[in-house]
Amino acid sequence: MIAGGAVGTLIRYVLLLVLPEWGGMPWPVFLINLAGAFILGWLLEALARRGPDAGRRRVVRLFAGTGMLGGFTTYSTFAVGTDGLFLTDAPWVGIAYAVATVLVGAAASIAGIVLAARRGVRA
Repeated sequence: MIAGGAVGTLIRYVLLLVLPEWGGMPWPVFLINLAGAFILGWLLEALARRGPDAGRRRVVRLFAGTGMLGGFTTYSTFAVGTDGLFLTDAPWVGIAYAVATVLVGAAASIAGIVLAARRGVRA
């Protein structure tokens, strides 16, 4: 898990360096969290369809799911970005950003689950 977390955090760090914010909005964090939610939904569903959470599947879940995607996605940076938006003259933008992140993130994870369910075959 620790190694996976380090990899995921490094990938997020590099993306945050190369992806610009637009109009004062923390879009890169938004996109990273949505991608992570989608991939995690897909990964967990795909693993579950292949059998019990044991052996190699458990190692993949812990390394890639808990570790990499846990390090890749970031609640703390999301919270700081949302707080920064609250401190501007338009706090409603911060509220909209926070709500959109949660709702679109949930939809992204469901989309990942649906994609894996359509492609997967139970072992």
